[in-house]
Amino acid sequence: MFHSPCATAQGRARPHRFFSTLRRTAFALAAAGALGAAPWAAGPAQAQSSARTAFVQLFEWKWTDVARECESYLGPKGFAAVQVSPPTEHAWITNGDGAPYPWWMRYQTVSYNLDRSRSGTRAEFVDMVQRCKAAGVGIYVDAVINHMASGSGTSSAGRGWRYHDFPGLYGPNDFHSPVCAINDYNNADNVQNCELSYLQDLNTGSSYVRGKISDYLVEMVTLGVKGFRIDAAKHISPADLTAIIDNVNARAGGNQPYWFLEVIGAAGEAVQPHHYYGLSGSQVNITEFGYGKQLYGKFNGGRLADLRSFGESWGLMPSSKAVAFVDNHDKQRGHAGGGSYITYHYGATYDLANIFMLAWPYGYPALMSSYAFNRSSTYDTSFGPPHYGDGATRGPWDGGVPSPACFNQSVGGWVCEHRWRGIGNMVGFRNATLANWTVTDWWDNGNNQIAFGRGNAGFVVINKEGGALTRSFKTSLPAGQYCDVISGDYSNGHCSGTVATVDGGGNVTLTAPPNGAAAIHIGARVDGGGSASQTFQVSAGTASGQSVYLVGNQSSLANWSPAAAIALARSGTDSWRATVAMPANSRVEYKYIKKDATGNVTWESGSNRLLTTPSAGGSATTTDSWK
Repeated sequence: MFHSPCATAQGRARPHRFFSTLRRTAFALAAAGALGAAPWAAGPAQAQSSARTAFVQLFEWKWTDVARECESYLGPKGFAAVQVSPPTEHAWITNGDGAPYPWWMRYQTVSYNLDRSRSGTRAEFVDMVQRCKAAGVGIYVDAVINHMASGSGTSSAGRGWRYHDFPGLYGPNDFHSPVCAINDYNNADNVQNCELSYLQDLNTGSSYVRGKISDYLVEMVTLGVKGFRIDAAKHISPADLTAIIDNVNARAGGNQPYWFLEVIGAAGEAVQPHHYYGLSGSQVNITEFGYGKQLYGKFNGGRLADLRSFGESWGLMPSSKAVAFVDNHDKQRGHAGGGSYITYHYGATYDLANIFMLAWPYGYPALMSSYAFNRSSTYDTSFGPPHYGDGATRGPWDGGVPSPACFNQSVGGWVCEHRWRGIGNMVGFRNATLANWTVTDWWDNGNNQIAFGRGNAGFVVINKEGGALTRSFKTSLPAGQYCDVISGDYSNGHCSGTVATVDGGGNVTLTAPPNGAAAIHIGARVDGGGSASQTFQVSAGTASGQSVYLVGNQSSLANWSPAAAIALARSGTDSWRATVAMPANSRVEYKYIKKDATGNVTWESGSNRLLTTPSAGGSATTTDSWK
């Protein structure tokens, strides 16, 4: 039975490249201490929002649906990026575990062509990248570059391949020789130069092979892809992977992508995550498989109160290096080195674990978004996404529906955990609390009720007990009224859930229902802390049919969404002007954009513009120039 590395028991161990200015800003904001420096995630280049700090793996979504999800949900909610499934031509498998069309066939690469995968066509992929970019969301590609498909067969594009013969791409001299099987994880050469589950292992020490891989990745960057997850990175030597990454970065120029590597650091094995820390000038991140395993121990039978010291002292890698996750597509299925992880099958416990991850200052969090499957056998865990008779994915947005077909945990349904209200809304909490990279105002009951703050930016209560928790908590938040973003949604100063009042001493009464949570943050103030009038005036030349718009990091500035951008009125030949009611005494990041009659968007280059709004009831005018 041929599987990808994802499906092996031991064989497996998601912002584009950080903008230097924003990196300095984020680390300057990070508090020193045991938790380590704050990682950050920049949004796409056109909206360099340092407040986009979490991404989501839309596992096996089709390209047209990813695009629509960026526009309708991910962009407005403040997600930094989407990790998509491998986009290349892949094996087309109709028998065996999970057949027909198991999920792992995506990890059996046949060529680096994009013309046909189960998620759609090249044109649809390119359109997705651009539409997500316009919504302020980057695309991270899951890149399978360690190996090619096993055996021989027919691809998703209807082309054939044979053992060590991938026409027009690789031949017998491009694979490690002599052929061997990975059977000794205490031997780095065996792990990195032999075949994993019969997958044909590329000789990444070859300049020709590295060149072909680099060509593929550079093409992705040229199309607008912002980052890469390197699948099975532990099976590629650090030297070989460094050569590939450096080649791509050099050719990408100012569009260098963000890199994160799948490296499992099982105890005692020869290949460990720290062997990859220095790649690309120490700019790469690593998937921290220990993170979700540790949370499982506390959220499923342990004590949440123990999490007060959670972080690097628990044996996790440095926060600044880590991509953190509760689960991913492998760990849901018990693959990739074993261990227990909380998944959507655990219901409310999964919700709480993700709320904790998004509130806790560690790593760059990756959320999981799944389709439903059974766990009773290998056949069941290999089950592919919902599909039509020809194997093409049947996505949650199919059929011209006004909202996606989500929250279906029956096999064949889309679970869409990223849309669970507590999870989706906590992305905004994490964005709002980036500057406060410390835990403050900790409280616990000695068991499974905990609460903590993020300085003057946010406060969360997590209750994993059978009775409701209602009490007054001491916080460091400024006085005001806040939306509990777990009980309801916050939009344009309004809350559909519970409104909590913080008094002048920072005290607030919050209720977390049984196996539930409550969370408030400065980005969801119902009273707005008072409002002020801010006038924006810019001198900007336009082409025929273009108009100037305004976006920024406030709901009153469309939360970086071009579709909801504020229209400026022409007040002279090249002068544009708008007055916006905004929260008083607030630091605002913003940019101008141009749109034409067909909706094409042009962003101004450079760093975000900055201003601080006047005091409540006041007014101010800022004058800018966009040449």
